[in-house]
Amino acid sequence: MKLKDIKPNPNNPRLVKDEKFKKLVKSIEQFPEMMELRPMIVDENNVILGGNMRYKALKELKRTEIPDSWVKRADELTDDQKRQFIIKDNVGFGEHDWDMLANEWDVEELNDWGLDVPFTDDDIEEMSNPNNINTENIFANELDAESNYLVLKFDKDIDWIQAKTIFGLQTETARRANGKEWSKGVGRVLNGAVAINKLRDEN
Repeated sequence: MKLKDIKPNPNNPRLVKDEKFKKLVKSIEQFPEMMELRPMIVDENNVILGGNMRYKALKELKRTEIPDSWVKRADELTDDQKRQFIIKDNVGFGEHDWDMLANEWDVEELNDWGLDVPFTDDDIEEMSNPNNINTENIFANELDAESNYLVLKFDKDIDWIQAKTIFGLQTETARRANGKEWSKGVGRVLNGAVAINKLRDEN
C-alpha cells in the first residue's frame, strides 16, 4: 500500500513531540513487526482513526510503501463511533506495576521504548543496596504554628521516587558505602495548594 494514499486525520487531538517522537521513529525502525501486530486503523476514505503518530513516524523514515497488513480498514463505523474511537484508542485505563518494572526490567530499555519511567538506574541501585549510609538532611521549609498540615508517609522507595517526580523535589546527596554518590529522599514541607494543583495536573 502506498503511504501517500493514507490520509492523516485533521481532527486528531493526539500529539507526540520532540524526544518522544524520536523514540517512536526509532521503535518502528528497529521493530517494524510491531506495525503488523498493531496496525493503523483507517476508515472507508483511508482517513486515519488510530495511528496518526505512527503514520508520521513512517513518513519520517522516508517510507513510501508499506505492507497491507500494517493497515486495517474500519469502514462500517458511524461518524459518532469514529469520533469515539479516535479518543478511546489513546486512553490508558490501567497503570504500571513500578515495583515489577524496577526489579525485572531494564530501565534504560524501558526509557528507550518510550515508557515514562519515574526512576533511574541509580535510584534502583540505591533501593537495592543494603550498605547505604545516613547523612544529615534539611527540610526545604520550616514548619510553622499558623498553618495546617497533611503528612504523607512513603513506605516504599518507589512511591517516594514517584512523589519526587510529580512535585519536582530536589534530593540531598550522600555517599554509598563504596564511596559513590547516591540520592537520599528527605522530608519536605510543600505548599498545599501547589501540591493539589500538581496532583490534578497528573490526573
